[in-house]
Amino acid sequence: MPTAVERKALSEALERLNENMRTMSELSVLAIRKAVQALEKGRSREADEVFTLDEEIYGLKQKIEHSCIELIALYAPVASDLRTVTASLEITTDLDRIGRYSKDIAEAAEKLRGMSRESLGKIGNLTRMADMTIQMIETSVHAFAQRQLDPVRDIVRTDDAIDALHDEVFTELVEKMTDQSVSPRVGAQYILINRYFERLADHAVNIGLDVIYMITAQRPIKVKRQNGDSRPAPAPAAPVP
Repeated sequence: MPTAVERKALSEALERLNENMRTMSELSVLAIRKAVQALEKGRSREADEVFTLDEEIYGLKQKIEHSCIELIALYAPVASDLRTVTASLEITTDLDRIGRYSKDIAEAAEKLRGMSRESLGKIGNLTRMADMTIQMIETSVHAFAQRQLDPVRDIVRTDDAIDALHDEVFTELVEKMTDQSVSPRVGAQYILINRYFERLADHAVNIGLDVIYMITAQRPIKVKRQNGDSRPAPAPAAPVP
């Protein structure tokens, strides 16, 4: 049995881990928001901010990974404490990828910068996809910070909608490049951005599923349905100690 001093030390170490995770989550959400602003406004200031945020996110990832390894080695956490540590390790990878894809979008925005708004064309569903993706990420990181199960129960269903939008945007871009309302150079960048949003949504799903595991001790399995979309097995209604 751990002593009172050991339990207090573990509790303090977990609180430091949670604080770093909250900071990393906030930076990741800010990075994708700034990347979308860089894309919409065509300004380099937002893109530069994304590049800086990506470096900060990566630095926090390394710090958190070290903390998790040290926490396991020193305190040998069990049950919910161990799930918190292992889930944090996995979530840091997804948050880091969110930062990296945000940087990729900002880099694409820089390549598109300087073109007239008319030449960029209007890809309505891409804006909708960006909004849905950001909402998914915010939902997942909030569920993690607040240890809430309900917001992420149906996160795979939301991802199905984004996958469908991804296909619609791709088709729309091909049509616009074919009728020359969007140049191949611009269309190619939009196709990449479309893919980045789809991958960002996947990372939001990963975080959501890790939250479910952390709270319930059960890791949902994505089950393919007949029509091709997927969803996790139902999560238990109550948390597990």
